[in-house]
Amino acid sequence: MDIRKNANSPLEVKSYNLAVRIVNLVKSIQCTPKEYGMLNQLFRSGTAVGALVSEAVYAQSPADFINKLSVSLKECNESIYWLRLLRDTNYITESEHDSMEKDCREVLALLISSIKTTKNNIKKVG
Repeated sequence: MDIRKNANSPLEVKSYNLAVRIVNLVKSIQCTPKEYGMLNQLFRSGTAVGALVSEAVYAQSPADFINKLSVSLKECNESIYWLRLLRDTNYITESEHDSMEKDCREVLALLISSIKTTKNNIKKVG
């Protein structure tokens, strides 16, 4: 049994699933060492999204929670950039890009909503 308060939240599930998809996509792309940097950037940003969401579950304060989700938001947006670049340089297909970008945008929307909700809750208490 998982004792975390949001162990199965849509944000945790979707951000984790996004990381799995990013890892599998990066594994599937053949590249030379020169292009590895671009793939590594996608790998790092795409997997950071879920890791930061997971860290936020045990944030030390509402401000810490917002900070972790805000960094996750930036990493998710960066992942969209790398996906677009991979598409435009023919490393991934339009279909692969569109599917991955859709997942990123869903996570972005959840992150934005969670940040706004937490900020509003802080205002109500303060």
